Amino acid sequence: MQTRTHYRTCNLCEAMCGLALEVEGDAVTKIRGDERDEFSRGYHCIKGEALADLHSDPKRLKKPLRRRGNDWEEISWEAAFDEVAGNVKRLQQKYGGDAVASYIGNPNVHHYGSLLGLQGLLGQLRSKNRFSATSADQLPHHMVGTFLFGHQFLLPVPDIDRTHFMLILGANPLVSRGSMMTAPDVTTRLKAIKERGGRVVLVDPRRTETAAVADQHHFIRPGTDAHLVMALLHVVFRDGLAKIGRAEAFTDGLATVRAAVADATPEAAAARTGIAADAIVQLARDFAQAPSAVCYGRFGVSTQSFGALTQWLLTVLNIVTGNLDREGGVMFTSPALDILPYMSRGRFGRWRTRVRGLPEFGGEFPASALAEEIDTPGPGQIKGLITVAGNPVLSTPSGSRLAKGLAGLEFMASVDIYLNETTRHAHVILPPTGALEHENYDVAFHALAVRNTAKFSEPCFPAAPGTRHDWEILGALERRLGGKAYKKLATPERVLAMGLRFGPYGAGLNPFGSGLTLRKVRKAVHGIDLGALVPRLPERLFTKNKRIDLAPEPFVADLARLAQAAQPTPGFDLRLIGRRQVRTNNSWMGGIDRLTRGKSTCTALINGADAAARGIVSGDLVRVTSPVGAIELPAVVVESVMAGVVSIPHGYGPGRGVSVNDITDGGTVDALSGNAVFNGVPIRIEKVETTPS
Repeated sequence: MQTRTHYRTCNLCEAMCGLALEVEGDAVTKIRGDERDEFSRGYHCIKGEALADLHSDPKRLKKPLRRRGNDWEEISWEAAFDEVAGNVKRLQQKYGGDAVASYIGNPNVHHYGSLLGLQGLLGQLRSKNRFSATSADQLPHHMVGTFLFGHQFLLPVPDIDRTHFMLILGANPLVSRGSMMTAPDVTTRLKAIKERGGRVVLVDPRRTETAAVADQHHFIRPGTDAHLVMALLHVVFRDGLAKIGRAEAFTDGLATVRAAVADATPEAAAARTGIAADAIVQLARDFAQAPSAVCYGRFGVSTQSFGALTQWLLTVLNIVTGNLDREGGVMFTSPALDILPYMSRGRFGRWRTRVRGLPEFGGEFPASALAEEIDTPGPGQIKGLITVAGNPVLSTPSGSRLAKGLAGLEFMASVDIYLNETTRHAHVILPPTGALEHENYDVAFHALAVRNTAKFSEPCFPAAPGTRHDWEILGALERRLGGKAYKKLATPERVLAMGLRFGPYGAGLNPFGSGLTLRKVRKAVHGIDLGALVPRLPERLFTKNKRIDLAPEPFVADLARLAQAAQPTPGFDLRLIGRRQVRTNNSWMGGIDRLTRGKSTCTALINGADAAARGIVSGDLVRVTSPVGAIELPAVVVESVMAGVVSIPHGYGPGRGVSVNDITDGGTVDALSGNAVFNGVPIRIEKVETTPS
């Protein structure tokens, strides 16, 4: 049988690594990094190799299923579409439009067909009850983008390949592969900073894998990053190190920020964070005086009680030290497909949730509110739900409560390739084709990449007869709910072709021009390098006056909440943090044997002093209890976690360990953004006494 080689971009995380897949018949025989890929240069990780397993996984669904009690039966696509649309209409007519909610999962961002297809379906649902993984992950980034730069997707990216100082807060890019910073082979990129005479400093409650390549690591108490960054700003202003540079001509609010941090001394921050005052002073001076510098914060920063405030403060730090929109600082991409003009800019607080009054952002409610909106009786209660490639029972707070709520819904439908902890509650499951059976273009991650590139991935295999692509499923549901028939002609490929042709590098109306077209991108199987990031401001700003508001009122007002931060919860003397792991980067990858085989890594890491005080040794079964629940799992005693902290990975469920979201609290959110709180959760831990068999 003849072997064919297909070149694709891996879609299992944000790094956009180029892969070479050797194919025989309907099977992938080998996957390796594409050495000629213009972006990743041959780098890839084990997740990319798992694409073969996803394609051949016998557990992957390929035909629509309908649940009858505890049993499932295959049905036709037409019957599935009719049943979903009929129940949506029934519930909305009986209870109102908001009675049917939607939850959009992380994998949708990894496929342009789903991204484009979702807009029409969600618009046709006409429900304010929209939820997504955004508010369980990166919502603070989007709030900062909206309030400072005028657009929720105008997000500054670390120019990691040219910076001289990288300060990393609450991120582990060696494992995440660079989240909200698309950068394959982060290890080599971080090492290159040191090779050119620069420095990498990590601040994290755990000495992570990234600490191994950093010059310096500081432990920090969970949830106190805002105090640290305020103190850094205090020193920058106090010591005369502020130098906004070119951005000063279009930036407002500097005096307000200076006044806001006037009392945020290093000594005060030391008492809160556990980092010595003199270390804070030195860090501020080193950062401000470096030839170029980047302060980068990710999941550990965003998913705490002051996530949005911290993301704002670190963005302000980048700006006031002159590191915005310049080489080696944080910069804005120039993607070949520029989606910003066509996307919502991110309006805030137009309506609020029924139970707690949490504000919407960008048309979505916080995911932490989904369970209570389902199980709290009264007018406006959610009676039906559509999930698309999402597993919120595992990936959002109060997972056990949400599972019970889903079981009581009058109707639920899921667009998903697996029967999992969430979709098992659905009445109808509509499975799309697999990643290797459709083409792709990374719309979102090209817009967050550390270089401007373009690459199109052709399908490795034809879609099996009788299967549907995700955009076809979403479009069929949209039309049955009353959507326009002509949209059937607007395929993702046609939309992409128009976007590239009329984008910043496009050929436009000139059929003989040298500009970019989809045909040229398809022909370049190893991708096209469009160059390093370049200054884009103030022209790229989406604010009405083309100026940056350095001190938006909601963020400044939230400083009062920070000053009055809650004291330790009685009876819960430790704090919980998460843990990134390459093999479990997303809950939807948890069923792949290649990624889950071997010794379980669903363990509770505990500091040696904390363990000794409780009589715990490595291997002991421990019970971790929070104010809302308890889980049991093995303990591992380490010195890589600071005293007072326990680390448990996310993304687990039955058969792979316990779900940490059985002890996180959907009732606790970042009050400013509504983002879920996974880090800094109050807990206690105790050894489970077992009876000898």
